[in-house]
Amino acid sequence: MYNHAPGDYACPLCRIVREIAADENTDLVFQDEVVTAFMSLHDSPNNLGHVIVIPNEHYENIFDLPTPLAARIYECSRAVSLAMKTAYHCDGISIRQHNEPAGGQDVWHYHLHVYPRYEGDGFSRAEKVITPKEKRVELAALLRPHLRNWTDT
Repeated sequence: MYNHAPGDYACPLCRIVREIAADENTDLVFQDEVVTAFMSLHDSPNNLGHVIVIPNEHYENIFDLPTPLAARIYECSRAVSLAMKTAYHCDGISIRQHNEPAGGQDVWHYHLHVYPRYEGDGFSRAEKVITPKEKRVELAALLRPHLRNWTDT
């Protein structure tokens, strides 16, 4: 109903779900049959290590997303938030999700951002930076041990 992807859209997040590997050289944080969580390529300079949580099945935005799947994504984002608190020793967490062009959505697959936050980090004014693959792999490795049994939390 409220879709904006062109008819020939090759979804980059669907590709990530299909191709991301769970090995020591990955920025994968968590994946099961329903959701995938991985390190974002773009961060705010004082908030490195933010995670994107997505449904494995393609849904463009919140208007398409089934409610039970939304609940599962939020369960995963809660687990990621708890992992960040332990692994990153952050002062807080921000969660963001954008829908449609006017809402800031620029990838046509539902995704939820989980950011580590720190006192005085300037988050709302910060320019995005590209986090190198090596750093994303390092940060993912810090989070993964805290997510092994997240469904038990």
